[in-house]
Amino acid sequence: MRRLILIFALAAALAPGTWLRSRPQPADHQSGLSVTRLADVPERTGPLQVLGAWELNSRNEHFGSYSALLANPNTELFAASDRGRYLRFSVGDEGIGAQFGWIAGDADTLKNLIDIEAITRDPRTGRVWLAYEGTNTIERRDRDFGNVKQVRPAAMEGFGANSGPEAFARLSDGRFLVLAEGPRKWMGRHHQGFLFASDPLESEKGIAFTFVPPSGFKPVDMVQLPDGRMLVLLRRLDFGIPPGFTTALLVADLAEIEEDGEWRGELLATITDPLPSDNYEGLAVVPQDGGSLVLWLISDDNSAVFQRTLLLKLRWNPLNELARKTKEKAPG
Repeated sequence: MRRLILIFALAAALAPGTWLRSRPQPADHQSGLSVTRLADVPERTGPLQVLGAWELNSRNEHFGSYSALLANPNTELFAASDRGRYLRFSVGDEGIGAQFGWIAGDADTLKNLIDIEAITRDPRTGRVWLAYEGTNTIERRDRDFGNVKQVRPAAMEGFGANSGPEAFARLSDGRFLVLAEGPRKWMGRHHQGFLFASDPLESEKGIAFTFVPPSGFKPVDMVQLPDGRMLVLLRRLDFGIPPGFTTALLVADLAEIEEDGEWRGELLATITDPLPSDNYEGLAVVPQDGGSLVLWLISDDNSAVFQRTLLLKLRWNPLNELARKTKEKAPG
């Protein structure tokens, strides 16, 4: 018996985690946000002027995995994550006063139920709509994020469980556009899309089509431009150790969407080394005086040690693009 007791004692000593567990530490929901401006960033990429690049960091448990972005004219940004969290902050304040919190669910909610991949807003009413990838759900909330209502449109049933509504936008005329992240076939480049005739929570009428991005890229966000066209954020996974990402911006004309047709666009610019590169998934556009646009991009770090949460600020003037095309078409 004495030998048996010694054996059990030795086993307990060699595996203390089995018998003696320290009390789990409470989640940190108090730490603030660190905003670090990155140096030696190129001044341009194609027609886009690079206004700045920053790395965001925080020990706050709410931080990270940002996949959707809204921007206000006062430079305040609102990022939503695929863990159901939010970050409200201003770059000009270097993160001072940043706010963290839950949008959906809590610490015990399964991730696939709160996987926010896109957010869009009605600038007049302040209402917001969110797209949940894991359940192919569209959710509407009031300006204060209350009065939650949801729908799972029949048109999105075939989007896939983890490759659903990645890019989603409210249009200025009240229609809504959604693109599936995953292609119809493995390693394919044809993505399901649907153009809702109105708010999906009021009516599911619309037209189905196929979005065809450049080879290797997938749609991850989109915003309507003041001229009515769509600016689509694309991402390509570059295999390696560790893997990397190439980001691209594409401009597409809504008028070219047809029932059961293929919708394509024109590549505007790519974002890769030497620009700070990562898994950019959130896009926001702020119109400026003179017709130029400020583009904000935020990356999803996937909670991976080899990835970062980056913020990129770009300027683009579509009028310059129009002037260039007009000149190219001019005779002689």
